[in-house]
Amino acid sequence: MAVAAASAERVLAAPVDLNHTGHYVHWGVVQISVANLVVVGLMVLVFVAAVLLPFPKGRGRR
Repeated sequence: MAVAAASAERVLAAPVDLNHTGHYVHWGVVQISVANLVVVGLMVLVFVAAVLLPFPKGRGRR
């Protein structure tokens, strides 16, 4: 039972090892972590897709 609990704890732990220093990108006075840069990039991608993709119309209305 203790072995199963320990393996379940490992599975539920963070999928990325957070026990080391982060990686940062330096760009002039801007310093941002790579993880935050990826999140910002994904948000910009979703925003651009939401603006450019057509909104679905209903079938019965003209």
